[in-house]
Amino acid sequence: MKLLYLFIALGFIFIVFQSFRTFSAASIETQKYRVVKLEEGFEIRFYPKATFATIRSSGANYKQVASSGFRRLAGYIFGGNDQNKSIAMTAPVRMEMSEKGSVMSFVMPEKYDMASLPKPKDATVEIKQSEEVYAAVIAFGGYANDEKIADYTNKLVALLQKKNIKIIGGFNFLGYNAPFQFIGRKNEISIPIEWKE
Repeated sequence: MKLLYLFIALGFIFIVFQSFRTFSAASIETQKYRVVKLEEGFEIRFYPKATFATIRSSGANYKQVASSGFRRLAGYIFGGNDQNKSIAMTAPVRMEMSEKGSVMSFVMPEKYDMASLPKPKDATVEIKQSEEVYAAVIAFGGYANDEKIADYTNKLVALLQKKNIKIIGGFNFLGYNAPFQFIGRKNEISIPIEWKE
């Protein structure tokens, strides 16, 4: 009987913790965008310019890049900079992957620009500004892996081809949650497109 109570108590703690994590994730600043059009299965967004902290990697897939890239960028925002300053975590973490290598980026909080951000101590961390872009975006839940990323990228490409929407760049994986958040996970695939309003 004591074991049953223990399991019930642990289950309750787990649910409370995950609810807290889900609530915390919802309060994190996210990259700004505007939904231009809702399509069946995906949406078209306009992303204004944003400031990113970025690292490049020779890894060609999610499994090879996710952990090492995240640690290096996290080092920068958790004080690994010339001001020893902590920078708030934002969402999503962006990853652009290809056979030629990968790029992982953290979106910087909107209050910063290129001039006001601390300089990274790690020389492999670059601060850069993105260009304005229109992108088609498809969402999926659960934990991401290379198979899911490939599957949803292929689905989005097929939907764009069906609508005769021109693709103008490689895909990005967008991850919104910490690894230990099990409930309410959100992932997206984003592909830059040619679009006129």
